Order: sequence, then structure tokens, then C-alpha cells
Amino acid sequence: MLRLKPKKTASDLKAPSASSLRTPQGAGGARSEVDRVYGEIFDAAMDRRLLPGAKLTEATLCSVFSCSRATARTALSQLAHDKIVVIEPNRGAYVWQATPKETRDVFAMRQALECIVLDALAARADVAEALRPLYDMVAREQQAFEDGDRISWIRLSNAFHVELARLADNEVLTDMLHGLCARTTLIIALHDTPNDSACSYVEHREVLDRIARGDVQGAREAMRHHLQDCEQRMGEAADRPHDPWAAFSVKL
Repeated sequence: MLRLKPKKTASDLKAPSASSLRTPQGAGGARSEVDRVYGEIFDAAMDRRLLPGAKLTEATLCSVFSCSRATARTALSQLAHDKIVVIEPNRGAYVWQATPKETRDVFAMRQALECIVLDALAARADVAEALRPLYDMVAREQQAFEDGDRISWIRLSNAFHVELARLADNEVLTDMLHGLCARTTLIIALHDTPNDSACSYVEHREVLDRIARGDVQGAREAMRHHLQDCEQRMGEAADRPHDPWAAFSVKL
């Protein structure tokens, strides 16, 4: 088990935000206010700055993101549709907090879809060439970890799986995996110890090495081990900050 060091200096590791991975590359069109607020909340949750169980009131969202109530309400509705937020009658909206069964279900589907991705990649004649950008991403992930740049490390670790799926050239599969990666991030945020983590970049590199060699079965086994390790290393939930909105400097 490696220990993530405190962040020393800002880094330029080209770590894409989780919300940016939702839009296919090259897509045009102006970004709406709803998209902006959706993305801000989504990224705060994915970066583990906004924790599972945090209550999201329309008034707070309007204050933090300088938006109208209609915009906040629509953004929350979209986040609920994407299973990032839960809206409960007479209680309001909360960042999704997985039950034990939901945790098992999410990881089971992750394993199934990730193996489908690897099978699709194995069928590519140019797989070794196609994986080069992923090797670069893993190198940046390792650098972020070693620098103690926690947010860049989290973003790159998540982006690895989404970009790997994108190489399979199946938008439905990529969208499904992106959603499951987001939910996995929230599960880990709830249970993981803040300063410890398995060395994911080593496991990511092993998956790439195996698929580049044409060892699809070995790649599948490496991916399953990686995901099982993520699931099994989550222990008792750590103590949480009293103010889950502390990153935004607001009081509820």
C-alpha cells in the first residue's frame, strides 16, 4: 500500500475533469448555464471535494454558482437521472451514497463492461499504436501520485478507463462505462481512507502491456484483479468533514 504525499506544488499534467469526458471530442455548441452548473457539481463530487451524502439545496447552489433556481433545479434533475444525486420527496437532493448491494452491483457491471472493452481492443490490428496515448496518461497518473497532486491523480485514474473504452469506438459502451466510473468514484469517496490508495497506475500499465502483446485473457485477469482490489480495499468509512461544502467556502 502506497501513501499519497501532501501536494507540494501545482502541476500541469493535463488531467481532464470528469465532466469533460462526457462530451465526445469535436462536439460543438455553446455550453448552457445548466451544463455549467451540472459540470461544477459533477466535478466537485468526482474530485472528492463534495462528498456522498452532502445535501444540495437550490438556495446554496444559486449562491455558490451564481445561477437561477430554475437552472439549479434542472441541473439537479439531470444529476439525479445520471445517478449522481438522489432527490427524495420532502427531504431534498443529496449526493448519491451507495448501499452495500449497489456497491456490489456497480463493481460487477464494471468488470463485465471493462472485459467487453478489452475484447474489442484485442480485435484491432493497430492496438499497440492505439494504446500509446494511454501509456502517456498512465505516466502522468504516476507523476501526479508521486507529486501528491491528489485531484490530478484521481482525474487521470478515472479518465484512463473512459479513454480506454473510447478506443473501442462504441459510444453507448463508453457512455455506460463513464457513468459506472462516476458511481465507482463516489463509492470509493465514501469508504476509502483519504491518504492511502492501491497503486492504480501500476495496474493500469499492466493491463496495457498485456493487451498490447495480444494477451487478451491476461488483460482481462489484470483488469478484474484491479477492480476487485478497488472494491476489497474499502474498509470502514473514514471520519468526514463537518462541512461537505468546505471546498466552496460557503455555510449551509
